[in-house]
Amino acid sequence: MSDSDHKPIVEITRDRAHKMRHEVRVRGQHGFAIDEPPANGGEDLGPTPHDLYDSALGACKAMTVLWYANRKQMPLEDIGVTVERDDSQERQGTYRLRVTLSLGGPLSDAQRQELLAVAEKCPVHKLMTKVTTEVTTELGAAA
Repeated sequence: MSDSDHKPIVEITRDRAHKMRHEVRVRGQHGFAIDEPPANGGEDLGPTPHDLYDSALGACKAMTVLWYANRKQMPLEDIGVTVERDDSQERQGTYRLRVTLSLGGPLSDAQRQELLAVAEKCPVHKLMTKVTTEVTTELGAAA
């Protein structure tokens, strides 16, 4: 792929009116702020990058379960997902996320277990645990 064919999916720019806040644009049409809490030098004006990472997992599980339930015509009426983080050993190489699914609707126990198994196979879960991600960082033109 040549440089002219390469279009960024995510663009991040600094908001110089604040200490750490940055503006994120996704596919040129979705925008939101990211920041750090005061303890890390920010003003808590948005989620942190770690929050987004954790959110991606929870959102992927919710959407995967909904897609599967719809495909299988299961009576899933609602989905709630919580993600808890234990980053106490991140610097030693272990980052723990605990996801809890709350499934609403007249589902049988077997259907609930099937949906739990599907949640374990969501693409972001696989990306976080089964795939080697290669990251290349390079300098671009001055901002």
